[in-house]
Formats: sequence, C-alpha cells, structure tokens
Amino acid sequence: MATGDSKRPWAQQLRDAAAHLETDLKNVVKYLNDEVVPEVRRNGSEALRAAAVELHRLAQRMDDHARRTSAPPPPPPPKDAPKP
Repeated sequence: MATGDSKRPWAQQLRDAAAHLETDLKNVVKYLNDEVVPEVRRNGSEALRAAAVELHRLAQRMDDHARRTSAPPPPPPPKDAPKP
C-alpha cells in the first residue's frame, strides 16, 4: 500500500476495492457473453460427442479391468458338510 492509502479511512478503501471488483466482474461477464458463449454454441455438440467417445472408452477399460481382477465366486459347500 502506498503511504497515502494508509491515511484514507478503511471504509473508503473498501468502497474503492468494491468498485474495482464490480468493473472487473462486468468485464468478465462481457468476455463470457461475447467470446465464450458463442464458441460453446458453435462447438458444443462436437465437444459432447468427443466426451461421449472418451467416456465409452473409459467404461470399456473399467469393464475389462473388473473382468481381469474379479475372482470367481467360491464353490458352494457340499450339502452334507457340517456347519461351522
């Protein structure tokens, strides 16, 4: 903080910071509306299709892994065996 800033009351410093944050927030919203949203609208379905392909691959790998690591269930005990 500069020397002059320390002499201002904290309430004024808080108002100034809030004004800067409001300006920055407006700029972020404008950027999102002008740049990000149109891009998502243009390429959204393509991105979803790519994500679906990757999710399908992941599910397949998970199924493959589960098949490799799961042991077969133990055989049932004979009917005449004593119960523990």
